[in-house]
Amino acid sequence: MKKIISILSVLICLFICACSTSSGENTSVSSAAVMDKKGIEEALNLANTDSEWTYSDSSDAWTLSIVTAVTNPEIEDEQGVSVCVPGAYVKGVDTDGDGTADATSGTVTGNLVIDYSASVTSTNGQVYTAATAPVIINTGAAGYSEQTNQTASTKYASEGYINVACGNRGKQSTLSDGTYTGDAPSCLVDQKNAVRFVKYNILLGNLPGSVDYFVSTGGSGGGAHATMLAATSNNPDFYDYQIECGAVGVYKDSDGNYSTTVTVNGEEVELSDGLWGAMPYSAITSLAEADMALAFEYYLDTTYSFNTDFQKNVASYLAAEYMDYINAKNLTVEESAVGFDLNGDGDTKDTVALTIEYDASAHADTNGYYGSYVELYLSEFEESLYDYIKRLDYAEDWTWFDEDGNALSDSEVAAMTTDDRAEAFINGLYAKGSTGSGSSSSGGPGGGGAPSGMSGGPGSDGSGGPPDMDSSSAPSGKGGGPGSSDSSSETEEVGTPDAGTTQSASSTTNSANYSSFEEMLASYQADIAEIEAGDKYGNNIVELYDPTSYVGAEGTEDPTWVRILMGGSEGDISMLNSLNLQILWINAGTDAEIEWQWNGGHVPSEIFGDSLALYVDMMYGKYVDGAVEITKSAATGQSANGTETEASGTDLSDWVSYENGVITMDITGLSEYRTSGASKAIPGFDVMDYGQEDYVFGSSTADARHWSKYVLKVFEDNSDTLSSLF
Repeated sequence: MKKIISILSVLICLFICACSTSSGENTSVSSAAVMDKKGIEEALNLANTDSEWTYSDSSDAWTLSIVTAVTNPEIEDEQGVSVCVPGAYVKGVDTDGDGTADATSGTVTGNLVIDYSASVTSTNGQVYTAATAPVIINTGAAGYSEQTNQTASTKYASEGYINVACGNRGKQSTLSDGTYTGDAPSCLVDQKNAVRFVKYNILLGNLPGSVDYFVSTGGSGGGAHATMLAATSNNPDFYDYQIECGAVGVYKDSDGNYSTTVTVNGEEVELSDGLWGAMPYSAITSLAEADMALAFEYYLDTTYSFNTDFQKNVASYLAAEYMDYINAKNLTVEESAVGFDLNGDGDTKDTVALTIEYDASAHADTNGYYGSYVELYLSEFEESLYDYIKRLDYAEDWTWFDEDGNALSDSEVAAMTTDDRAEAFINGLYAKGSTGSGSSSSGGPGGGGAPSGMSGGPGSDGSGGPPDMDSSSAPSGKGGGPGSSDSSSETEEVGTPDAGTTQSASSTTNSANYSSFEEMLASYQADIAEIEAGDKYGNNIVELYDPTSYVGAEGTEDPTWVRILMGGSEGDISMLNSLNLQILWINAGTDAEIEWQWNGGHVPSEIFGDSLALYVDMMYGKYVDGAVEITKSAATGQSANGTETEASGTDLSDWVSYENGVITMDITGLSEYRTSGASKAIPGFDVMDYGQEDYVFGSSTADARHWSKYVLKVFEDNSDTLSSLF
């Protein structure tokens, strides 16, 4: 009888929600949400559903089969959730509703019986219980794509974490009638709804875990969403979209007032989609500033060869635009927070204004640009290289060579000091081993189709770096950007932002084949006018996907900590995007770290003994009362040389010097390193294709639109010059 009643409740709930959203009107959604709060909470209470759990003996973990996370899904196959919990937290599964565990293995239907007295000690020595365990939210959306629901991986069970895999709508998602429906902010909203669903069921006692320690992680487009999930934590700008989906714990009354409580044991309890921490890898965000930032970064290098004079001129205009953009933000940073003496007074005690300045004659080696903001950029890169060199002590299987290219003997390798390894590294006298490769073979670009933490993610090692990009997702024959040998769009109908064309499904025109500059300009103007007119809730969807607008803003619950890992040879977005996020988060009181892994590519793996689990355990020890303080184990050193026969390292000696443990670099060398290491060529995801349309910012009738108001401004302000170069 209990299950019959729950099924009727779900059906009634779904019927009301479906009626409320059929017109697409905000007011009808709001009134339905008031009527249906109880129905939504009953429908999304796992205790009221036929939940199927599967036990893995090898991992000692229980995994929940995919369930829908909302009551009014638009695409049910992309709005679901799966959860994996350590077996230690579970007495078994109650299959008959009497509150006791009837099954302790196999695949069974019922409710978990949670053991709150049990504990798990992680591989790093942190201790968790069913009430205190962190919850890892894996954000998919490689390349901002749709993500079909997937079963959660058992990967983190041994660490004591709860692991969550969620689907999401994304670029080019369509309904049966051909309507495009994956545009911003649907992907982010689906992930927010998954957070609410899991937190709600933790509060009800249906799942183990702590609602206070949710951590987002993902790579590439998933890294962008892991970042945005943290940056927009519980911000009301997204409530209407969540209400439309039938999410739990966010409602709107007839007067337009929101409520964010759920009923637990007869009491109203606040429910937030906010996060405690985030571990994004190669976060391709913020797109709103990406074109300018990447143009500025490349324009600093006077030796960089742009594909065309049109691109070079646009880059120079966008670089100037970026200077104005940064200076208008009035950014400041405490030197002690970043650890650098930015004003050159010999200490790190000051608060420094971050500005970009221009003097064409005095700074001709950087095309005129300099200033405290540029110095911070340089200092962060120097620090990343210094940290990388210090961690070479953890290398176990590298091959080291002498100046003549001969492999060192085992005894010579065993005798190497930190300085010896640093010198060899800077001169490229090494061949990497698996302990520090940061390559696709260790879960980097092309390493797998599923984000870390989801099932079926080949290329994902135990190190914790999500292999979010799949080489098979690129269109056939498309690998490079404009100017590369395979960048023509003539042989394919649809491109993707991570491949060599941005052509949309609804058009055969992109920047490679507009008939004139005027045609492209008109397309930009029309698309951006539509976006700025607002969506059905009156919001600019590009601004909704700009995390820099939400960090520290009113209504946002800023996370306690964030660590963004980017490849130092990243070709998909500027380093400056992650720098800007770090600055804003530090100023908002968040413990924010960025690591630009030297020589790492897009979505680099964790290396040299670092891992997601290690960092989460360290943050738990740092910020949770009574937790164990966790430090990284000391390096044991390399006793035998590797087996490679030739050095394959990058010679950095033209750009970097190392003496007495000090890294010295200048912005000229840094800029040349960046542009020589990165190779892609589409802004916002790559480097320079200024006719870009983006699937993230389409509409119900067009899968992609132009979206950068800064590029449009450059086009309009310099139309005479650019038209003649097009």
